Amino acid sequence: MDYVSTRNSSNSFKFKDVFIKGLADDGGLFIPKSLHKYEYDDLLELKNLEYSELAKKIIKPFIGDFMSKNDLSKIIDKSYSVFRKKNVVNLIEVGDRSVLELFHGPTLAFKDVAMQLLGNFYEYYLNSENEKINIVVATSGDTGAAAIDAIKGKNNANIFVLHPNNRISPVQRKLMTTGKEKNVFNIAVKGNFDDCQNLVKAMFADKTFAKEIKMSGVNSINWARIIAQSVYYFYSYFLINDNEKPVNFSVPTGNFGDVYAGYLAKKIGLPVNKFIVATNQNDILHRAISKGTYDIENVSETITPSMDIQIASNFERLIYDLKDQSGKKTNEVMKNIKEKGKYIIDNKILDKINIDFLSSRMDENEVLETIKNVYENFNIVLDPHSAIGYGAFDKVNLNGSNIVLATAHPCKFPNAIEKAINVKAKLPKELAFVLDEKENYDIIENNLDKIKQHIKKRV
Repeated sequence: MDYVSTRNSSNSFKFKDVFIKGLADDGGLFIPKSLHKYEYDDLLELKNLEYSELAKKIIKPFIGDFMSKNDLSKIIDKSYSVFRKKNVVNLIEVGDRSVLELFHGPTLAFKDVAMQLLGNFYEYYLNSENEKINIVVATSGDTGAAAIDAIKGKNNANIFVLHPNNRISPVQRKLMTTGKEKNVFNIAVKGNFDDCQNLVKAMFADKTFAKEIKMSGVNSINWARIIAQSVYYFYSYFLINDNEKPVNFSVPTGNFGDVYAGYLAKKIGLPVNKFIVATNQNDILHRAISKGTYDIENVSETITPSMDIQIASNFERLIYDLKDQSGKKTNEVMKNIKEKGKYIIDNKILDKINIDFLSSRMDENEVLETIKNVYENFNIVLDPHSAIGYGAFDKVNLNGSNIVLATAHPCKFPNAIEKAINVKAKLPKELAFVLDEKENYDIIENNLDKIKQHIKKRV
């Protein structure tokens, strides 16, 4: 499979380049030149596979000759052996909808599903190529812990994680900052998540710096994460599909990566009806999908920090899919967003978006009320992000089988849970120790040169 940049489709790349680079040199995101598509009979063959076996089938066409079928099989088995559920994820009924629990990995968030695989991909690549890399990643809370757990202690790789200082939950921070491995570096940036993400993008764009430190990235812009996450859409669809009703997914998302993975699954043949893009009051994606205005506003701090974002990076992939196949128009749109903070989506494109996507938003009070109602009616505790996904089906009326993606364990947001239902959400026993461990991170200004100097001293 060949890949191109969303901003210039004239150059082709193989999966190895896509995986290691993360971001194209022109600032664009990688996307396949063309896709294989599963027909009805193919889906029947996939339907009864266990999660790991399904992952092997779906991922292999995307990675080409990056590794052999046998090596991929071993790496997938190894990656998913650390999950608390045999089939990685868990689907439960909660009222009139199903909830797909994606938080049974080592850091209690959906990011583990892709990140464990990426960590082992890196190890395979670095061992076979005898290379060393430095992974630089921005996090709004969960990506950092998942990336650290996947990379910690691995030879030939360092990881630098930028998080917004005092803008993630203490549990999220402690899952990142209490490790003792010497290849892990945490940086608390005086700013918000978008500042962290912009710093990482600027470092990638500085080709001299990126080359000097052999920089790589594992944010949701990394295509390997998208393909790994597409697997659980197939798996949950097969668990619930009765061939009679359409299947819809509600996806709590800030950066558009997780829901784009579902859209990828649909593009390669999974007959999903609609995706609801479920957002908090930092609702740029809701405004874009419902009104056609992708308009950057100030970020407000909320009890759903993973959504406290105004620049949804993966939305660029959708713009490319719907707007052009050369990259020129996408390049213009992204330049406009950077310079003016705005993109007005024309009605034809918006109609195309609404074939696959609807959206909703919830404010803080609605999130707390949803957590409370679900707990009182079904004795299930949802984390605040998952509550936004759950409540979306009350705002967007869709017939069929409705699946909510539960993206994090409620214990990662104890203050919000206590405020909603007066219950202390506790960490699983095997992770409770982090609460008493010493933390290790550096607080640095939102200054590109200072961050780069900090990293260079440590590589």
